[in-house]
Amino acid sequence: MKFNTKPCEEKMQKSVAAYESNLSTIRASQANSAVVSKVTFEYYGAPTRLVDMASVAVTDPKTLTITPYDRSTLKAMVKAILASDIGITPADDGSVIRLIFPQLTEEHRKSLAKQIVKMAEDARVAIRNIRRDANDDIKKQKKDGEMTEDEQKISEKSVQDLTDKYIKQIDEISAKKEKEIMQL
Repeated sequence: MKFNTKPCEEKMQKSVAAYESNLSTIRASQANSAVVSKVTFEYYGAPTRLVDMASVAVTDPKTLTITPYDRSTLKAMVKAILASDIGITPADDGSVIRLIFPQLTEEHRKSLAKQIVKMAEDARVAIRNIRRDANDDIKKQKKDGEMTEDEQKISEKSVQDLTDKYIKQIDEISAKKEKEIMQL
């Protein structure tokens, strides 16, 4: 009985998707609405995502405009942006919040590249952990007599092939993002 790699592949796909989502929050000197996607603030005692309570628009390559649906939440949103790790001071005129993205310095680009490398390594570790769990299941099935030694080797190879495929995807995504940051 050959090992079913479908659940393993689905978990690896989710790991790559989570990595891409995390990368989108890195500020690359161009206005990008994803930088505020994880910002939350208190709204009637409950933590609420800023993007759920405001219209977020890129007005030009360097400016992000946030228009709250409820103007009474403006101050709380500004406070949440200041408390977040975005690194941009919001400017509000009483009805709209503007985030103006400054040009990146060489030093800041290098630190962002290091951050990308660390995030990529975390994603690779997640993929390898999925591989380890799958290989443990394969060994258990072999031990329980549910598969032969040949089936075990074939199953382990197919899991390794999946691992290589998804790690290669992570490397490609990382290289693209690093290149994008270093060229700005």
